[in-house]
Amino acid sequence: MSFLTLTEIKTDAIRRETLIVAWAALAIALVSLAYCVRHGTLLLYGDAVSHLHIARRVFDSLTPGYRQLGSVWLPLPHILLLPFVWNMAWWRNGLAGACVSIPSYVLGCAGMYRLARIWLSVPAAIVAVAFYGLNPGLLYMATTAMNEPLFLAEMIWAVLLIVEFQRSPNHKLLLQAGLVLVCAIFTRYDGWVYAAVAWLFATWPVLTQYRRRWREPVVGAWVLFTAMLVAAPSLWMAYNAKQFGDPLDFMRGPYSARAIEARTTPPGSPPRPGIHNMHDAALYFLKAAELGAAPLSLGKLLCWLSAGGTLAALWAFRRRQIWPVLLLWLPLPFYAYSVAYGSVPIFIPVWRPFSWYNTRYGMELLPAFAFFAGCLIPVLTSRAPRLQRYAVPATLLLVVANSVVLLRARPLVFQEAVVNARTRVAFETALAKTLAGLPEQGLILMRVSSDVGALQQAGIPLRRTVNEGDYLIWQHALENPAQSVSLVVALDGDAVSDAVQRHPQGLQLLNVVCSTGQPCAHIYHSRVVTR
Repeated sequence: MSFLTLTEIKTDAIRRETLIVAWAALAIALVSLAYCVRHGTLLLYGDAVSHLHIARRVFDSLTPGYRQLGSVWLPLPHILLLPFVWNMAWWRNGLAGACVSIPSYVLGCAGMYRLARIWLSVPAAIVAVAFYGLNPGLLYMATTAMNEPLFLAEMIWAVLLIVEFQRSPNHKLLLQAGLVLVCAIFTRYDGWVYAAVAWLFATWPVLTQYRRRWREPVVGAWVLFTAMLVAAPSLWMAYNAKQFGDPLDFMRGPYSARAIEARTTPPGSPPRPGIHNMHDAALYFLKAAELGAAPLSLGKLLCWLSAGGTLAALWAFRRRQIWPVLLLWLPLPFYAYSVAYGSVPIFIPVWRPFSWYNTRYGMELLPAFAFFAGCLIPVLTSRAPRLQRYAVPATLLLVVANSVVLLRARPLVFQEAVVNARTRVAFETALAKTLAGLPEQGLILMRVSSDVGALQQAGIPLRRTVNEGDYLIWQHALENPAQSVSLVVALDGDAVSDAVQRHPQGLQLLNVVCSTGQPCAHIYHSRVVTR
């Protein structure tokens, strides 16, 4: 039997195994979804509500169209949500988000197993994918409209395709890697850096093996691959320039991370942790990753095991194209820089300021922890053959126990969602009840960037509102609220509240909704516009 035939048999076997892993991941994800639906946790993250809102307003708005995709968040997650938020019930209960995140979770698990199987045995690969797929935090995020499951799947599959391309240069593999990286670029800004570094790994075999064979299909594919990675961010900047007058509006516009930090930081407050300090910023990100992947007492051990597994894998598989897997560690320097210089704070409950904020970013190291910790198994068992029979079952048992402990203690990202949703959800529920009791006709003037959940709960179509996403109509309505809409919802300190103070003529106060920790909402009726 030829070597090629043996390789093909092994590849077919891995594909069948990967399919089994995918079905198992789907079953686990559906169980998680059923639990989260029963306990009403799909919409705890304010960002999840916002993602659903952005997708919905593309077609449900006074000014529908692609401009409603906005300028700060990248568009792919919202485009993928479009078929599902069309269903009003799925928009209201959050199931639309799970329709994207669960397939992303399944693809991530399948990609992790297939990637591990390139170098590891079946049992060791099962340990790696179990550590990744049984993480309670990831399972929770897979039920929401958050984009972490999608981006993790893109990270894993980009590495997998580049590794397979290096092992067997094929123009189709390179183009597939390019498509995955373009998706990553349009999912998170991390993807821009990820794609740039991935390009280096994909370019190396082209330069070394095809220096004098420029007519090969692989070389043409590499040119197209490069063009795709350059065109994707360029297209986003061109969109920002055309729609918002600034190609970098996502970086320095009114809704950018920099602007949000400037608005929300009280004057005279102490500097946030990690600012202008790469070392401290890296420690905060790494600690968030540890807390999300292992119990507090075992976090450092997990990091040391992953670091040891990285060194062991690089040495043991140095001649088997292991180097692109180092991309899985790229989130560490990226977020260290972002926290230090990019207006991206990370707060964790065990360090100052003893709070929860952006802890989900640490989840991006979960693939690195899973893969490289799994790489320790063949290294250790090769030194002690007697342990081979017991090493994998014992390790798998530890992985399951780790997930159970994290689940009982509540995952870090779930704790963040609960803590930060407590006052917001109570306020939006009260406001939704009030709005649902008002006449179901006429336009509503309301700023929806922060409290669109009230409209979502009340089942009020977005096309009934004049909001900041309607641009010219919004500005006109602020100049004369009573002449433009039937109802006005003014939150203390927002643009609508300022407009009411400047132009109170024709407005009658109907109700005031207040909740602890949130600004009050004053609801006015227009005596001029009656429909």
